[in-house]
Amino acid sequence: MKRYGNLWSQVVSFENLLQASRQAQRGKRYRPNVLEFNYNLEQELFRLQSELHQKTYTPGGYRTFRIRDPKSRLISAAPYRDRVVHHALCNIIVPIIERTFINDTYANRSGYGTHRALKRFIEFTRNHRYILQCDIRKYFPNLDHAILKTILRRKIKCSDTLWLIDRIIDGSNPQGEDAEYFPGDDLLAPVERRKGLPIGNLTSQFFANAYLNGFDHFVKEQLKAQCYLRFVDDFALFSDDRSFLEAARGAIEQYLTALRLRLHPVKSQLFETRQGANFVGFRIVPTGKAFPREVQIRVRNSNLRRARHRLRHLQQDYTAGQLSLAELVQRLQSWEAHLRHGDTHQLRRQIFDRWIFTAPPEPSSLKISASLETN
Repeated sequence: MKRYGNLWSQVVSFENLLQASRQAQRGKRYRPNVLEFNYNLEQELFRLQSELHQKTYTPGGYRTFRIRDPKSRLISAAPYRDRVVHHALCNIIVPIIERTFINDTYANRSGYGTHRALKRFIEFTRNHRYILQCDIRKYFPNLDHAILKTILRRKIKCSDTLWLIDRIIDGSNPQGEDAEYFPGDDLLAPVERRKGLPIGNLTSQFFANAYLNGFDHFVKEQLKAQCYLRFVDDFALFSDDRSFLEAARGAIEQYLTALRLRLHPVKSQLFETRQGANFVGFRIVPTGKAFPREVQIRVRNSNLRRARHRLRHLQQDYTAGQLSLAELVQRLQSWEAHLRHGDTHQLRRQIFDRWIFTAPPEPSSLKISASLETN
């Protein structure tokens, strides 16, 4: 396996740091911390570059908050200057490691994403009788730091770049206090082994993909699962042979144990595809008996509840003048484009006919209606 060195000069180059600052501010350029950084942009980037060169760079403290999505999640937001460093690092190491990924892992990859994953999931559902759908229990809070560092060192040998990677990983704040014991552990192992990555970091999203890269190859190449896909920690195997999937589950559980991970006991199930399955916010339900089957694609109720909550906030922000008309329309069109991947024509009409957005300061109203739709 080829390992890459001599990456540091690319990571810390001023051009890369400048590009990273532009990437980090997308959609956030008017936030106070971003405006403050950009006010003296050149000096701030030179200061970061100097800290990285001299190995004095230290990640700042995280701002943490909880969201319900629909379950409770701890989100940790790094300071803006740290997010610039994250982008600078990922600009260099992502192309190196991502080329080893299988084609059917879809999260946080340019040109992939939820809609391409949904299309592939539907294809497998239409052509197979059984599905083994799995979810890893508390994935981000349980990512083991020592194992992650070992995985990354299989592709990267540049000591300076590895120093920065370790700095970012070691700077992670605690994500959970559960004591997980695995075969071979002594009494203190769960306390001594650091684990958990903050969900909000760009580096965390990439590291989470890399952490299961070997697992993806194991499923495809050793278990010989031809129809398999993964989106972060949600993955599925399809087959017409139920016994194959039953055996695969046991092998998967054993492999994940070596990564100090466990399957979610409720969300990991083997069932017939005709029963319907939830994936990336949609519910896919086959409606025919002959293969390939027709399917109906519905929006999950939990997604609709979150969407109504977001629409309410958009309505308030627009009325308060905190959101421009162009930004409002862009966000609504983006969400409508997401809905179009399901059988949602009537649903879209109901939603967009309901919400009225009133702009300040004049009392005119903008009604977001079915006119947003092109068909």
